[in-house]
Amino acid sequence: MVLSFILQIQDTAVSTLTSTPVETHEKLRIFELLAKGGPVMIPIAILLVITIYVWIYKFIMINAQSKIDNRLIPQIKDQLVLGNLKSAKSYVANVNTSIARVVDTGLDMVGSPMNEVESGLETASNIEILEMEKHMGVLRIVAGIAPMLGFIGTIAGVILIFYDISTSNDVSITAISAGLYQKMITSGFGLLTGIIAYGAFNLLTMKIERFALRLQRAAFDFIRIINTKE
Repeated sequence: MVLSFILQIQDTAVSTLTSTPVETHEKLRIFELLAKGGPVMIPIAILLVITIYVWIYKFIMINAQSKIDNRLIPQIKDQLVLGNLKSAKSYVANVNTSIARVVDTGLDMVGSPMNEVESGLETASNIEILEMEKHMGVLRIVAGIAPMLGFIGTIAGVILIFYDISTSNDVSITAISAGLYQKMITSGFGLLTGIIAYGAFNLLTMKIERFALRLQRAAFDFIRIINTKE
């Protein structure tokens, strides 16, 4: 009797599974998924494009300006020892880097009191660093704004969902989840954009800080050359 009861349950389960059609969910493509986020996705996408552009532009610029010519300081020293100030300036003029411009400022002040030379080198160094940091504030702004835009899009979507529920009296899980997951996309995309901007800002800042140390070392080496010459 027990065996017949078990077989009856098994037959019922099999018949239920075969009679119920299996739902097939289409795999959402990434662009289709992002499009479901609504109009708020447009400004977030623009911020993402700006972030990538500024990141690449500043990375290339910083790499170009922070190149180190290991022959620069020795060449300057040799020329100054020989008294060839013009040759030293000519050599520096052909090296289009931040360190070369700082050294060029020092060469223009050769013969001035040492405190004026040091002040001039410090000012020139600060100008080069500030030039590298220009436009990087955009990344910091995007890192703060993009997640907020994503949250606004999600909150606005949730408000619309509950408004529709109040007007249609449809409180089913399907009605809520279908709209909610779409609106959560804006939060995810906003957070992703903010993380990219935040990471880009900090990576570039670290790169500039490392170069600032090398720049200060080059200025110190130049001051030692002048002291030795005198």
